[in-house]
Amino acid sequence: MDFGVHLGTVNPRLWVQVAEEADRLGYESVWVPEHLVIPVGAQGSPHHGAEHPPIPATVPVFDAMGVLCHLAAKTERIRLGTQVYNIGLRHPFVTARAAATVDVLSGGRLAFGIGASWLREEWEAVGLDFDRRGPLVDEAIDVCRRLWSEDVVEHTGEFFSFAPVAFEPKPVQRPGPALHIGGDGAAALRRAATVGTGWMPMNHTLADLPASLATLAELADRAGRETPVEVTLSGDPADSADVEPYAAAGVTRLIVRPWQRSSEALEGLRRFADDVMAPHAGA
Repeated sequence: MDFGVHLGTVNPRLWVQVAEEADRLGYESVWVPEHLVIPVGAQGSPHHGAEHPPIPATVPVFDAMGVLCHLAAKTERIRLGTQVYNIGLRHPFVTARAAATVDVLSGGRLAFGIGASWLREEWEAVGLDFDRRGPLVDEAIDVCRRLWSEDVVEHTGEFFSFAPVAFEPKPVQRPGPALHIGGDGAAALRRAATVGTGWMPMNHTLADLPASLATLAELADRAGRETPVEVTLSGDPADSADVEPYAAAGVTRLIVRPWQRSSEALEGLRRFADDVMAPHAGA
């Protein structure tokens, strides 16, 4: 089991300190949230249930790739992730360039979590059709993967068309940054099985996972995939024994926040490393 840290649950002023300490303590990854804009009238939540209120339009939103470039300069080993980047809201040139920059500057440490998004008002604010986001996301992923791996790319599609272009530098990770596909539905499973390094469900409990992982395995087998799909889930294990149900369900990475307040984040990281990670590593 790998352990990641969700920076979105701590004050941004502490992101560098938390990332540096997580790097020192042996956490596998840190993850930042991402939105382009949050309209004032936005409704809903990425999580099921009435207990999750809409995201306030005034919440501080940083450019995720800019943050990860900064963290790359402050850390040495830890992977740098997005949970998740709304890939359909930008032209693939913008996405591919930003992701390649993070990957090169970090020495190949980008864990590129991407999703089709859930916030209709965000798509409408930039003039895009939320109801057609699935095909747009698929095409954007295809263009990005080609830009990262091919010497010259020419493309004619439903949403993007361009004459031959070159794209340099290529990412350190080849054929491109690791893609972790966010989402719970059939399209997310399909993308995870065919183009993803991993899958990042948002509304799955441990009891929900077996059926979805069986579908994921079937899709991967049908696509001729030979490597396993990483499964990343947020969790809150209190001790090493609490990790076992996640591992048994097929989770390979847990993203944790072992604190209640930002002021407790650094000590919480140390306590979690001692109480959960160390015994689990020695098991």
